[in-house]
Amino acid sequence: MAFQCQRDCYMREFATSVVSCSAAELKVESNGKKEKVKGFNVILKDTILFPEGGGQPDDHGTIENIPVLRVTRQGPEAVHFIGSPLKEGQEVQLKLDWERRFDHMQQHSGQHLITALADAMFGYKTTSWELGRQRSSIELDTATVKAGQMEALEAAVNEKIRVHVPVNVQLLSLDDPAVEKVRSRGLPDDHAGPIRIIDIEGIDANMCCGTHVSNLSHLQVIKILGTEKGKKNKTNLIFIAGNRVLKYAEKSYNTEKSLTSLLKTGPDEHADAVDKLQKTVKRLQKSNLNLLRDMAVLIAQNFKNQTDKSNFFSLHNKDGDNEFMNIIANEIGFQETVIFLTVGEEKGAGLFLLAGPENVITELGPREFFLTPSVSELLQGKGAGKNGRFQGKANSLAKREEAEALLQEHSRQRSTGEE
Repeated sequence: MAFQCQRDCYMREFATSVVSCSAAELKVESNGKKEKVKGFNVILKDTILFPEGGGQPDDHGTIENIPVLRVTRQGPEAVHFIGSPLKEGQEVQLKLDWERRFDHMQQHSGQHLITALADAMFGYKTTSWELGRQRSSIELDTATVKAGQMEALEAAVNEKIRVHVPVNVQLLSLDDPAVEKVRSRGLPDDHAGPIRIIDIEGIDANMCCGTHVSNLSHLQVIKILGTEKGKKNKTNLIFIAGNRVLKYAEKSYNTEKSLTSLLKTGPDEHADAVDKLQKTVKRLQKSNLNLLRDMAVLIAQNFKNQTDKSNFFSLHNKDGDNEFMNIIANEIGFQETVIFLTVGEEKGAGLFLLAGPENVITELGPREFFLTPSVSELLQGKGAGKNGRFQGKANSLAKREEAEALLQEHSRQRSTGEE
């Protein structure tokens, strides 16, 4: 069957009734992790909420003001997942998230138009496509595109938009001879009901279950952002259509204004200004590394020249890296001296190095050994080492002073012979 959302893609509210409601679970992504949510699968007599399919994501909306978290197609039915139960036979009101739907209509119809003209103009067939959250991509069956082709294609699709070409929906039976004349990548195995054809007058006729604009003028504009190398000798064409182009232009302009303010140059000079800055930063970083190496040697020599130096040395420096710490440790020598070094923000993440007699480092460094708490535990870090050296990354240096006190006390006990 064809759903109401497929018969009238512009309908925003709809009254229908509940056919069935059953307990169910849905996997959703929250903070980068997938978790199961308990709820109910609802099948309605008809729906204006599109179930995902044909490369198009599902619609958002509400049933009786209950948010619909997912809409999927199971054979001839659309299954709506919601958080609260509904009664079988209950009359319900559906409301559509129109902004999301119209965006999907613009991108999907835009894809049909680009696909048709890429084939007509250059013989590039579409093998798949993806409607992304910010931009969409069309996989073309060609390893490369020639210079100027994408510019010509963009001009052609926007010309079709300007001349207000109608887009019609036809429903045909599977045995209708007209079905053989339309473009198709095949039907799903569980397809049921008539064949739905999206006909862009005089340009393209294609089997499709998705929602589309009724006239190309509703696309407003299409911008082809470029192409990328695809898999298996394919090319991915990246595009945006309609309101996404307006948002892209606004975002680009705001970025341009910010860069102009920061770089003190006009937009045409931004790239050169950033290039100069990067080269300057690289030179300064190289000079800084050389200074840090020299400073590391001086720090070690200053400690070694002390007449009353202890058997424990500790240092924290905001700047530095593993090489900086290792130079200090090697210059001082850690056969008799316990060395504790950290670099990074005082209360933030950083690096640490613990060096000294091997038995001491084994006892105090890794969290798996018997002294509790270990240095790595106090720094919320992980590390590795051997031969009297243990180093790694610290997630937090907030307890550095506690780690230093632990090491100082252990060194004092070692020097006085206490157990």
